[in-house]
Amino acid sequence: MPALQNLTTLSRSTLSRAARNAWAISPLGEGIEKYDGIPTTVVYDQPHRRLLRYDGPPATEGTRPVLLVPPLAVSIRCYDLRPGQSLAGHLVGSGRPAYVIDYGEIGFADRAMGFEEWIDDILPNAIDAVSLMHGNTEVDVVGWSLGGTMSLLTAAAHPGLPIASITAFGTPIDYSKNPAILPFATADRLLGTWLTTLPTAAMGGVPKQLVRTSYRAMAPKRELTKAVFLAKNILDAEALGRTEAVDDFIASMPGYPGRAYHQIHSRLMTRNDLARGRVELSRERTVDLSAIDTRVLFVGSSTDNIGPGPSVRAGVDVVPGATYAAADGLSHLGLVAGPTAPERSWPLLDEFLPAV
Repeated sequence: MPALQNLTTLSRSTLSRAARNAWAISPLGEGIEKYDGIPTTVVYDQPHRRLLRYDGPPATEGTRPVLLVPPLAVSIRCYDLRPGQSLAGHLVGSGRPAYVIDYGEIGFADRAMGFEEWIDDILPNAIDAVSLMHGNTEVDVVGWSLGGTMSLLTAAAHPGLPIASITAFGTPIDYSKNPAILPFATADRLLGTWLTTLPTAAMGGVPKQLVRTSYRAMAPKRELTKAVFLAKNILDAEALGRTEAVDDFIASMPGYPGRAYHQIHSRLMTRNDLARGRVELSRERTVDLSAIDTRVLFVGSSTDNIGPGPSVRAGVDVVPGATYAAADGLSHLGLVAGPTAPERSWPLLDEFLPAV
């Protein structure tokens, strides 16, 4: 009888926990875990260029500050997803001052913003501000996906900036090595760039709703099996929390401004300018990656559906002295915020960053 009573009690407890978790992850629930992120201090706050410093213990003497550069159409949560999946937390915990630039919401009114806005203004000003706050020391720049692209273009366009190094996680360079780009390239070849980009031009860019849908479509297996995964792991709060964090991250994605998206489509995806080492932003402006004179590390993964390893590895062919490190087994977001990133990809960054 005691054994039967214990089993009954255990079953009731298990069912109760499963019910609580199921309610929490439902549209009416409050979620599995509440994560407000690492506290930050605002350095300056201007439209589409809000510079934040992650709060934490005093920095280790002699370490350089790090500026985290998110991609377009992505919130800064990519660097601080949840406990144990926070690159920002890892940097601060390692004694490094860490900053992030937040672009905020992007709407129709921002349709004229192009790469020039970021590489001539937003990023140089953030790099200079961080450098000034640390006695004019050089800054280690870390970018994920298009954040790496913009960091590289900034360094190439302004070689005099105080940049100690650039680390580019999952940053595609040779778009011909990315199967997901084939439909865009094919449409452009058959219809022409003007007609292909007409819908986004009319909308002033890519609205946030479409960005979120497209991101989910890049990981069809996750989306198709998510319900089964949640059911199988209904008692595993950690697994549910990871899924919830990714869903919240996708739900926070802003949109692409029109001009920037047109440049991405025409210059990067269809004409593959980065792989040639020269990006023609306009008829009057070309940025040459051979002008980069700082240390550069590309980190890629063979299991990344958005920035496949071979596409990222191509960076060593166009950026002088650049190196490549593989973190295979990680997804695109997983490179900076995956549950195994602390073992697979973050150590590559730690090893690369100069100590002084």
